[in-house]
Amino acid sequence: MRAVLAAIEREDRTLCAFLDVWPEEALDRLPAASGLPLAGLPFAVKGPTGLRSYAARRLIAAGGVPVGSTSVPGPGTYWQTWGLGAHGRTVNPWRPDRTPGGSSAGSAAAVAAGLVPLATGSDGAGSVRVPAAWCGVFGLKTTNGLLPSPDRSGLASAGVLAASADGAETYLRCVLDGYAPVVPDLPLAAAYSPDLGFADTEPEVAAVVRGAVRRLEAAGVVRLTGGGCELLDPLDAWTAVRGGRVTPREAEVRAENDRRLGALFARTPLLLTPVTPNRPHGHEGPGERTFSTALTWAFNLGGQPAASVPAGFTADGCPVGLQLVADRGQDAELLGAARAAERVLSAGGDARPPGAGG
Repeated sequence: MRAVLAAIEREDRTLCAFLDVWPEEALDRLPAASGLPLAGLPFAVKGPTGLRSYAARRLIAAGGVPVGSTSVPGPGTYWQTWGLGAHGRTVNPWRPDRTPGGSSAGSAAAVAAGLVPLATGSDGAGSVRVPAAWCGVFGLKTTNGLLPSPDRSGLASAGVLAASADGAETYLRCVLDGYAPVVPDLPLAAAYSPDLGFADTEPEVAAVVRGAVRRLEAAGVVRLTGGGCELLDPLDAWTAVRGGRVTPREAEVRAENDRRLGALFARTPLLLTPVTPNRPHGHEGPGERTFSTALTWAFNLGGQPAASVPAGFTADGCPVGLQLVADRGQDAELLGAARAAERVLSAGGDARPPGAGG
């Protein structure tokens, strides 16, 4: 614990992943935590209210020790893919000139830099999966409604960012009553789509993800079935649900996508896509070319669990994430599939940014 706290003190002045750090409280918690299942495992919580979240309380009850709260977008931010920590804007550990993604920005950056093994997050449009992809860590959004969430729109779901799928399983074992791991029967039938039928995916991002899918096919983890996944662009429907005013047209878009996803998961257990259509953008903002959430928020509307697994890098050193999506309630099955994919995709790859500590 002292090594973790020292690493945060040393590195966070440039990383800016934390809003607040609790060294005395963390050390005081250790004696009581030592006899519990997590035995003092350090973790971070998302944002200033993260310590009060259901997930944080369950992790603490199991012997986890929170070391600090992580950065989220600052006040008045009209785009949510960056973070503001105590020492300034949060940087991407792989490319400091780029954003780590958001809104679980600091959680992803802290895990990627090796400062903590896992951190809590929440995902209303991709807020776990986007930073997980852009920081090269594992991210899991649970089925909407599976765990308590303060979001009245029903779009946001609890999630976790971790160094690996094993860390996500540690999280689920603690926060989800009755959780039991599922070992997948490989190869898993899967559908693949680079754009879900509407997104403007960068060719290089699509190429990295397609290469990862080919590696999974060659290793016998997945077997691609015929057809991909064609959805209607959910932008207006998501915005309407978030705002609490849904027109019949927007309701029909949501219902039609639900029908299409229902049909897809009736014939195959797994959908594969890029997590984002674009690579991490600069700190000045994403511009108007594309939405970073274009490939994630359909599954907040539909409620499906989804994970981000590191898939590789673009030529300019930006991490790219592979998104795995399963049917509602299939969280354990999804995590089993993600673990199998991770074993193949992490073989021989860089797991930590240059100069990362922890």
